[in-house]
Amino acid sequence: MKDIASFIALNRFGLGAAPGDAARVAGNPRGWLGAQIKRRPALPRALARFRDSDSILTEIHRAKRAGPEALQASTDAGFHRHFTPEVAARTQVMIASDTPFAERMVMFWSNHFSVSNSDLLVGPAIPAYEREAIRPHVFGTFADMLKAVSSHPCMIGYLDNAGSMGPQSRASRKRGQTQTAPLHETLARTILERHTLGPDGGYTQQDVTGLAKALSGWSHGGLTPGEEDGPIHGRFEFRHDFHEPGPKHVLGRTYAENGLHEGVALLDTLARHPATAQTIATKLVRHFVHDDPPAGAVARIAKVFQASGGDLAAVSAALINLDEAWENPTAKVKSHYELVLATYRATGQTRPGAQEVLEPLHLFGQLPFTAPSPAGWGDRSGDWIAPEALMARIEWLRGFASGLPSTLYPETVLRNSINPVAQQATRDWITQAPSGDRAIAMILASPEFQRR
Repeated sequence: MKDIASFIALNRFGLGAAPGDAARVAGNPRGWLGAQIKRRPALPRALARFRDSDSILTEIHRAKRAGPEALQASTDAGFHRHFTPEVAARTQVMIASDTPFAERMVMFWSNHFSVSNSDLLVGPAIPAYEREAIRPHVFGTFADMLKAVSSHPCMIGYLDNAGSMGPQSRASRKRGQTQTAPLHETLARTILERHTLGPDGGYTQQDVTGLAKALSGWSHGGLTPGEEDGPIHGRFEFRHDFHEPGPKHVLGRTYAENGLHEGVALLDTLARHPATAQTIATKLVRHFVHDDPPAGAVARIAKVFQASGGDLAAVSAALINLDEAWENPTAKVKSHYELVLATYRATGQTRPGAQEVLEPLHLFGQLPFTAPSPAGWGDRSGDWIAPEALMARIEWLRGFASGLPSTLYPETVLRNSINPVAQQATRDWITQAPSGDRAIAMILASPEFQRR
């Protein structure tokens, strides 16, 4: 790899250069990225073999009916049989991918619509959530993705909407005046604050409550209170008896009573809102350009988002065409997960075992689908290079390099990774290394490799 544009395409937009990538990108890095949008990659075969969320959650709900001990055993088995193997397979897919820009967009949107395995009732199925609600829409429309994630049982379970009842719903009236109807607002608030308008999007508490009422009854299969012998399934379920009747008032508009379709209409409205365009544009530019997103770049992406109706293929193409994205090749720091992917790719170790890829993710504390809150993982340099974290990265890289084949030369790794941006001091350290594996470790631990 010789030119900086190829370095940016492979590292900032991609997941790091794998052997042969530089030759494929050379001369037309923007075209290489654009071709991945047009290609709209299908679900990788390595992921297609895993079970869907319906079947995973059905097992858990059936165990819940049998009692606490059965539920604990079922969730433990679910994490072992479904969550951990698919997290490993997802990581292996990204390491070996020949469409790394598309895979990066999967990571970006999965983090934007973050769901964590902290909820035992849905945790084992969360990798399936990404496969079912995120991947199909990465180059589709934002509205379709928003509706897919908001109605997915994993999001509904994670944000505690399954039992949300409108105060005047049939189920609430059955409870009587001695019990307060549990209208849960977490999903509605997260949609407004994190997924669409943003914290400065101009919504009020009344809007949160209005959206929560529209989403009351958005639930999933399992035990319905009072129906111990009812059917069990793991799909989305709209519960009419939980739904708040009457019109809903959100963002100055009134939505007539229309059951399930009230929430759908509101999500469509939020997806088209100018504040949503601004929120999404800011996050995308922060991810692909700089921790402090340039206002002009944000404005251009927001304009494309609105003009295209949230067409994510058009938005992704606009990102590629931002001049600012091609100006500073090391403006961003790789997350721990990105570093692991890039390390395997740069050294040509594109078929690692499951335990090999999971070990550093546990070590760094960034196993997929374990973000500490619905905000997802941070996307600024300070989130990843605190002194202790940096030392942990360097120690792992030293150990990784010591296990590489002796036939892998430092010159090959350098040429395939940081060659276009390597400073003279970095080159001097590499040439002075006492052994080949130590030289490779220095390449991987260099500031240039730690950044993108």
